[in-house]
Amino acid sequence: MKFERIVSKGIASNSYFIAADNEAAVIDPRRDVDIYLEFAQKYNVKITKIFDTHRNEDFVNGSPQLAYFTDAKIYHGHKLDFKYGEPVKEGDKFQVDELEFEIQETPGHTPESISILLKAESNPTEPFMIFTGDTLFAGDVGRIDFYRDATKQLEAANWLFESIFNKILKLNDGTIILPAHGAGSICGGGITSLPFTTVGYEKLTNPMLQLKRDEFIDYKSKEKFEIAPNMSVLEKLNLEGAPILKSSIKPKALTIDDVKNFMQEGAQIIDVREPESYAGGHIPNTISIWKNGLPTHALWFLNYSDPIVLIKSTHQDVDQSVRYLIRLGFDKIVGYLQGFRNWYMKGEKYEETLVWSVHDLKEHLDDENLYVLDVRTNHSVEENGKIKGSHNVFLGNLPEKISEIPKDKKIAVYCDSGFKTFSGVSYLLKNKFKDVIGVFGSMSAWKNAGYPVEDDK
Repeated sequence: MKFERIVSKGIASNSYFIAADNEAAVIDPRRDVDIYLEFAQKYNVKITKIFDTHRNEDFVNGSPQLAYFTDAKIYHGHKLDFKYGEPVKEGDKFQVDELEFEIQETPGHTPESISILLKAESNPTEPFMIFTGDTLFAGDVGRIDFYRDATKQLEAANWLFESIFNKILKLNDGTIILPAHGAGSICGGGITSLPFTTVGYEKLTNPMLQLKRDEFIDYKSKEKFEIAPNMSVLEKLNLEGAPILKSSIKPKALTIDDVKNFMQEGAQIIDVREPESYAGGHIPNTISIWKNGLPTHALWFLNYSDPIVLIKSTHQDVDQSVRYLIRLGFDKIVGYLQGFRNWYMKGEKYEETLVWSVHDLKEHLDDENLYVLDVRTNHSVEENGKIKGSHNVFLGNLPEKISEIPKDKKIAVYCDSGFKTFSGVSYLLKNKFKDVIGVFGSMSAWKNAGYPVEDDK
């Protein structure tokens, strides 16, 4: 057997390539599918089967794209009306040479969620691996607040408990668990950095698996994470099948005049440089989303109708930014400016961002004209506390809550370590806030400096 785990950075998504003698299967592929085609060529096998453990909310399922290039069959759970592929049910089995993939229905995260048992001819009764999708992770279990309804979430909590405790945990303790996400994913709050785990290890160490049934259901039925508005678009794309990309998206290198024309026409201008670079100088009215922040924060700040122009540093590779965006279904990437340096060397106007150290912030905390804006997630605030007097508005919620932020005060913005800070700063500047300051290092630097933190609980 040949086995490959493919990690998609930013969304911490795992997909899997499993090959036998002549055939291969892929589980939960991403939309840029060249890596699976390369593995097939490397191992001289044909991809014949593609399994989606569930309809994703945080990226575009790549199964239709991969099937287009391979003619492989797509399989998914039967409890949602997918417009592509074939539905599967509990106990369905699929052969890939000497390997057997068996379906286990594990609803909870979504109603149609499945897990996939992997068996070998040498021991056809005992699976040695299980691909759990977003049902069970290393250190956590799947989120269920996507149902957006308290009654449905309570029902889903019961489903999830049954799926985990009465199916997955009934397997042999040595069974290898291969989840669809790792640490950093928005699909769980406490996922660890382990590349894989086992049934026995999760029984011993996973905090959620130490809870009794009533405790588990009560906790999960009340759990809330942030939900980007564009997640509903991804749900629709993954139900109907995203448009097939018959060739790679190759955005053009743009001139200064090109960028200015796109700006006048209402294009989305995204600065993907590091926050420090944005703070040092940026094109007016652009949104700062650092490159590795695109997989999560583009869902909050971009729309699917207007063209996208990227502003990058001279030596940044545009390819990774493009990949991040097409994994989210943002296909209208029309071009990029080779480097911000080109802009100011042409004599064009640019803006700088006011910045403070955490020491500067500490000195100004008692200023009545200062409004301290914390753009971290609610979960981060609860876990790590906050700076005295700060107001928490999660970065992604800024568009809908911007009226709550005073325009007549000096705004100091902070986050966990400074990356989201300047996305927030850029959004406020674009919306005509005049006196906005980004705090370098943010909460991490604040704590490292030994400054006090308030409990938000």
